[in-house]
Amino acid sequence: MFVRSMFALAVVLGLALSTGTGLGQSQTQQPAGSQPSQSQQNQQNKPNSTPEAGGPQGDIGPIAVPKKKDEEPKKEPRPQGPKRIEGMPDTSIRVNVPLVTLDVGVLSKDGMFIPGLKKENFRVLEDGVPQTISTFSQIQAPITAVMLVEFASNFYPFQIDSLRAAYTFTSTLNKNDWVALISYDIREHILQDFTQDKNAIFGGLNTLRIAMSSETNLFDALYDTIDRLETVEGRKYIILVSTGKDTFSKRTLDQILKKIQGSKDIVIYAVSTGQAIRNYAESRGLMGAFCGITSFNCNIEYLQADNQLKSFAKMTGGKAYLPIFPAQFNEAFNDIGQTIRNEYNISYHPTNRAQDGSFRKIKVELVDETGHALRIKDQHQKDVKYQILARDGYKAKQEVE
Repeated sequence: MFVRSMFALAVVLGLALSTGTGLGQSQTQQPAGSQPSQSQQNQQNKPNSTPEAGGPQGDIGPIAVPKKKDEEPKKEPRPQGPKRIEGMPDTSIRVNVPLVTLDVGVLSKDGMFIPGLKKENFRVLEDGVPQTISTFSQIQAPITAVMLVEFASNFYPFQIDSLRAAYTFTSTLNKNDWVALISYDIREHILQDFTQDKNAIFGGLNTLRIAMSSETNLFDALYDTIDRLETVEGRKYIILVSTGKDTFSKRTLDQILKKIQGSKDIVIYAVSTGQAIRNYAESRGLMGAFCGITSFNCNIEYLQADNQLKSFAKMTGGKAYLPIFPAQFNEAFNDIGQTIRNEYNISYHPTNRAQDGSFRKIKVELVDETGHALRIKDQHQKDVKYQILARDGYKAKQEVE
């Protein structure tokens, strides 16, 4: 039995030695006398490096290894601002210097513009305090205006005067003027938006044939017109053709006066209607026919209406006209054209810079070299009576806290 076991062990050892297989050796052997292939030599000699694709090569291809991110350049430190001093508050200073602009008309008693005046001839007072004029010029330019016409179902002579005045003003327009047309009775009606086409204004007037309401809501119509004009840049004019009466407005006289005071760069020229028929009725005691049965005194109501037109115009530096005869409408609008196309432009920084929303009263005077009232003479060396047209004040801005 022992001999048989030893014989089996010898056979196994002999087979192992004849095949060249041993512990720790590879099972794959090259044939005797042959050389290794070129790819095998390159694989044996190639170092174990990391390919650009991602990792070392294995038997089945490159082994994926995450690539290292490129290092971001180091950021330089930001410069630090000045160090805060203890006890000093963090404040910023802003200076708001208001500028007041005035358009001033200087007219003779015949309504003609008086040219040739100099900056030194004007003295501006705000609440009685003299102001220093910053800029001064004499200008002549096209106008931007809204013609606001009363056309209500009242007495026919009032309607005729409204149309006569409106057609007369339209005929005086120049080709570069911008004009809009609005009529009103119980409410306002925009008949023509701003245009430079005079025929378009005539076309809007031609639609005024039958009045729909007998109410005349002057305050509402004027308030809304000022609202619309405040969005328009530059100097604007309202040519108000009206009896001056208000019968049904939601807004009161006090509200429209405050609206006019707070307006900017808006001048009102008022032309009254119905003066001829009023004079006729008043001389014969028939004024009651123009008012309702609840009227206490119709004559007083129309006088109040005249005063309202005058106040609207004066507050803005304009003028009110009360024509009686048809020819006087031509004179009134020629006077308006002379005034609004020729004027002196003055601006100043007020000494009172408080933004308190208060109303500041303005007065413009003409003075000579000695500071006395300026005397203007005509070609015959006779004194010329003149009037100064400028708004009587403005409302300061209200500071918002």
